[in-house]
Amino acid sequence: MSVFKNLEPAPVWQYFKEILKIPRPSNQEDRIRQYLIKFGADFQLQTAVDSVGNVLITKSASPGMENRKSVVLQSHMDMVCEKNSDIEFDFNKDPINAWSDGKWIKARGTTLGADDGIGIAAQLALLAAKDIPHGPLECLFTTAEETGLNGAFGLKAGFIQSKILLNLDSEDEGELFIGCAGGVDLTANFDYQKQAIPNGYGAIKISLTGLQGGHSGDDIHKGRGNSNKMLVRFLWEQSDNLDLLIHSFNGGNLRNAIAREASVTILVPEANIPTLNKETAKFQDILLSEFSITEPKLKLKTESVSIPDWVIDEDCQANLLNSLYACPHGVISWSQSMPDMVETSTNLAAVKFKNERIEVTTSQRSSLESAKQNIANMVESVFILAGAETKRSDGYPGWNPNPNSEIVEITSRIYKDLFKTEPIVRAIHAGLECGLFLEKYPELDMISFGPTIRGAHSPDERLDIETVTKFWDLLIEVLNQIPANDPLIDN
Repeated sequence: MSVFKNLEPAPVWQYFKEILKIPRPSNQEDRIRQYLIKFGADFQLQTAVDSVGNVLITKSASPGMENRKSVVLQSHMDMVCEKNSDIEFDFNKDPINAWSDGKWIKARGTTLGADDGIGIAAQLALLAAKDIPHGPLECLFTTAEETGLNGAFGLKAGFIQSKILLNLDSEDEGELFIGCAGGVDLTANFDYQKQAIPNGYGAIKISLTGLQGGHSGDDIHKGRGNSNKMLVRFLWEQSDNLDLLIHSFNGGNLRNAIAREASVTILVPEANIPTLNKETAKFQDILLSEFSITEPKLKLKTESVSIPDWVIDEDCQANLLNSLYACPHGVISWSQSMPDMVETSTNLAAVKFKNERIEVTTSQRSSLESAKQNIANMVESVFILAGAETKRSDGYPGWNPNPNSEIVEITSRIYKDLFKTEPIVRAIHAGLECGLFLEKYPELDMISFGPTIRGAHSPDERLDIETVTKFWDLLIEVLNQIPANDPLIDN
């Protein structure tokens, strides 16, 4: 990939380039895991794999720095696999096709995987380096972060030894993260009966495309459209007017991504098809007016398709449309203690027709445990009223900021010295693995930082080239200034 030629820091970009060649969907990290194991062997570094597939590579301190406190650097192996519907791409075998506009590294029609491939690349560059001073290092690579934080959940006490953790999985250069929201996922399942299609009906597929999508934590407050909510709104408003029947609905994908595309195949009386086309065009204009700033590229398209064999029964259709229309999505409340920070949100992530069941996936986040449970209850109650079977995940805890954090003080001071500006120190509404680490290792002193990534969890994902240099400079200087062990305290 010539796109990375002459970029600095060269070792980081070289490893990032290699990582982009390796398929690494969540729960299918065997190839990146084997790559990391081979890397450890090639550099004669102690490498361990735990029972859930997390990888730990350990490197001894540089000469003269053996008495420094040990530090664990952490990132996750997997990536979000999202693509535009007009792109042919297999995340299980195809390398990411990266390109650059001079400021950003992007991928052609797919997610880039800078979340968290750039964190992995920085760790590997440090492990391979011979001229960067540092104390004892551990590099932890966790599994299936994007779909359920499986690696963090499965991490056992004793696998890592350090008491300082640098999480390399945040996406705003110039901001140091010291806390994060907790989250829970809630799914609802509808059973349906297949009904015969009346005579005189035609089949139409309606597709909603062109939305930005994005990260359901970082981007939930940016006013972006949710394709599921938009398309359901149209169906709900036109259901009686057009006498429409639903055959299938497919919208969104991952629990932690804002739905970008959705499509529905419906049956309407042939005499109503001209009205359908007219109403679709009218609704597109309404959406473009309401989302003129955030979603100027949205497109609502109708096309005739072959008549299927069945539609879902009337009761299920009514319950599905009513519950999806009523289901909350977006910011629920803002923090009262931290200005401009979302406290609680919910994401209507995906609607899928599967084996005579309809599966609806949602996720809820909050920095307050009680508020997280409250919004999950609220969403669940909507689907219970509609007769769906509901199930929620165990959830994951938030990470409460430590006001006496030594590593936060060190990193903040170094950032100011390096770049002559104060960093923003704050919590993040996205979920990080740090809360789960703290449950297993309550003495951990943690901070999270990274380069600037925009459009994470969508095909618009892009990595700011210039900020990778600042991220790297900050990381190596923090490691250089890690204090010595207290001789009276075991590290």
